[in-house]
Amino acid sequence: MPGSLVGVCLQLCGHDRYATTEFPLASPPHSTPYRARLRGWITRDTTSGGLLIVATLLALIWANSPWRSAYERLADTVIGPAALHLDLSLATWAADGLLAIFFFVVGLEIKHELVAGSLRDAREAAVPVLAAVGGMVAPALTFVVIALLLDDRDILKGWAVPTATDIAFALAVLAIFGRGLPSVLRLFLLTLAVVDDLLAIVVIAVFYTDSIDQMALAAALAGAGVFAWLARRRQVNLLLLALVAFVTWALMHESGVHATIAGALLGLSAPATLIGEESETRVLAWEHAVRPFSTAVALPIFALFSAGVNVVDGESLRELAGQPVVPAIVAALVLGKLCGVLGTTFVVTSVTSLRLPDAIGMRDLLPVGFLTGIGFTVSLLIAELSFEGTLHAEEAKVAVLTGTLLAALLAAVTLRWDARKARSQDMNRDDIVDVDIEPI
Repeated sequence: MPGSLVGVCLQLCGHDRYATTEFPLASPPHSTPYRARLRGWITRDTTSGGLLIVATLLALIWANSPWRSAYERLADTVIGPAALHLDLSLATWAADGLLAIFFFVVGLEIKHELVAGSLRDAREAAVPVLAAVGGMVAPALTFVVIALLLDDRDILKGWAVPTATDIAFALAVLAIFGRGLPSVLRLFLLTLAVVDDLLAIVVIAVFYTDSIDQMALAAALAGAGVFAWLARRRQVNLLLLALVAFVTWALMHESGVHATIAGALLGLSAPATLIGEESETRVLAWEHAVRPFSTAVALPIFALFSAGVNVVDGESLRELAGQPVVPAIVAALVLGKLCGVLGTTFVVTSVTSLRLPDAIGMRDLLPVGFLTGIGFTVSLLIAELSFEGTLHAEEAKVAVLTGTLLAALLAAVTLRWDARKARSQDMNRDDIVDVDIEPI
């Protein structure tokens, strides 16, 4: 499914020459101004965040309305070939299939940043990378400490739920409330969030795989290798590439490793350097082509099926809030993330020669810390994986939504506070006058 969807995305976005081609064009001559405007609107930070909010509200309203049984029946509807072990519910297709498209885009972003972007220069990338690591360790420790203090060891397996950052949602809040701040702050947040997602992919692969079919996993890795080889050929057949991607995804699903890992592997295997007479790398061209589908379809549908927590027939909100997993996740997302990002950055810039990027000061890290507490998409996924089939699953989802909302509100307030304060000529204290001060 993900592989074929990638092919459809490429076709809808102008990459529809499935006959063998020299390379995918970034701006095909037959694309229309309407299509370009629609794509531009869909890929805005504000649009992507808005679509997630709408999908979440729809899920919550529907799951707690008189028509909630229809919502449950829809989520539980099984489709797919049983012979291939792909007879899955629509909710599972959203989490394992559509979300693989999102991870494919994340993989493409990471590959570009590693080869030609902000992660290429180790010294420049060091501070946001270390901040991302601290922003994952601190929330996990916060969660574990609170779980032990509340004497509930059953929820310890959810330690990774508050470690993720939702790139789309966080960038949307920054775009709306961060006007006037240096644009390099967006790059810092993006770098931090990309590393965060990379670490989240590793966490899912290592800690949320119960049993592994080694033959299927080996075949999936071989499929990723074939994809990488095809993607680097001078002449690319996009239909064949999409077919290989789908087979790789299906094999990864069969192996027992979460199927979204296949999307990340395929994205990371795409070429990030120019081939032949290309004017744009394939990793960028494909990211531009697939992102609209990821933003407008994959993520909202996942949110629709994952955020529909029913609090009418089950526990009341007050009862839910009293469950240990709720304060553990909320505190970890809001305070753990903030302390991890701020604390790590302060230590690194104090005891080493590393400095924040030009035009960014420590005070800018306060709203950034809250922005990283916007877990949402990946946190909801990890919550499902951590507490699958237990009552804690619904409680964890309520906690993720609550923590995300609180972190977003605090980020909005601190962003406006930061934007209104006067800025010095050397915000990062490297004894060099800041020059990269173009505002968001």
